[in-house]
Amino acid sequence: MAGVTLKGLTKRFGDVVAVNDVSLEIRDGEFLVLVGPSGCGKTTCLRMVAGLEEATDGEILIGERIVNNVAPKDRDIAMVFQNYALYPHMSVYENMAFGLKLRKVARDEIKRRVGVAAEMLGIENLLKRRPKELSGGQRQRVAVGRAIVREPAVFLMDEPLSNLDAKLRVQTRAELTKLHRRLGITTIYVTHDQIEAMTMGDRIAVMLDGVVQQVDTPLSLFNHPVNVFVAGFIGSPAMNFVDAELVAQGDAIWVDAGTFKVELPADRAPSYAEFVGSPVTLGIRPSDMYDSDISPVAVPYPGNTIEVEVDVIEPMGAESVLYVTAGDDALVASVDSTTKAVEREKLAMVLDMNKAHIFDKKTDLAIGEETVKV
Repeated sequence: MAGVTLKGLTKRFGDVVAVNDVSLEIRDGEFLVLVGPSGCGKTTCLRMVAGLEEATDGEILIGERIVNNVAPKDRDIAMVFQNYALYPHMSVYENMAFGLKLRKVARDEIKRRVGVAAEMLGIENLLKRRPKELSGGQRQRVAVGRAIVREPAVFLMDEPLSNLDAKLRVQTRAELTKLHRRLGITTIYVTHDQIEAMTMGDRIAVMLDGVVQQVDTPLSLFNHPVNVFVAGFIGSPAMNFVDAELVAQGDAIWVDAGTFKVELPADRAPSYAEFVGSPVTLGIRPSDMYDSDISPVAVPYPGNTIEVEVDVIEPMGAESVLYVTAGDDALVASVDSTTKAVEREKLAMVLDMNKAHIFDKKTDLAIGEETVKV
């Protein structure tokens, strides 16, 4: 096993910069997720690590070895593709064994490795079948098994769950997480699904336009986003954003959104003093908004309570998702299902201002809170 280090990694396709000066250190045995919207450069990063794309600038190290000029087959990596890339004319056993045969591994050793991987993945009874006789989830397991038998230093996974239905995707991501903990092999996993990233990654690197915006643990990204993009991308439903201005009233600092005003916590006020009078963006997560009648966390008072009109209610079981408007601002709130909210009627909502985020309107960067990269 080995860690992976990217130093100033850049990839240009003509005038298009697909990956721009990416530097990352993936620790030995770590599960790192590259996440971002389509076209952000995450798959290109993965393909450069695999050797399927040549880096324009920068270095790629696997362990202590620079591999920029090393052929993919000699990099000691195994890749799981989005489309599984199974040979249709071969059985499951032959698909899993094919790479080992090319490396002239002894027949008994191939049989042992395939058997161990098949048992680990629960596909022992499928070894004689061909891919067309398998479900999507079974094909995905075969593709992972083919990577496992290689016993590589690094796993590279490019959106391996995207072709599965929602229920199977949830089940399989849990299986992949357990498998990683069992094997302990360094893994770089690419996805556009932030829920996959949050539930699977030891750390997450969020990318946009070829640039890594923030690298951190899932909860730190959720609680301390470095900018508006990360704040809006991580979390479901997405964070609410409202254009506002910071105003001082005595010793207190308020967020004035025009149609409503809320007060910042006194202990955080000094951090915002230099931004008083400046345009900002207020960010508040749907889970930090409460029906004032059943607010379990934030005690309602004039500085944290706003009046909204309920547009749509989506009952989700344990919670209800409310689509509301406060003046001209559309907001989403996830509240307890015992809410008495009624569509097209007014509702007093409490905002947990201890968990509110303030972003500089000019730079989109978070202000007034610690954001630590790890």
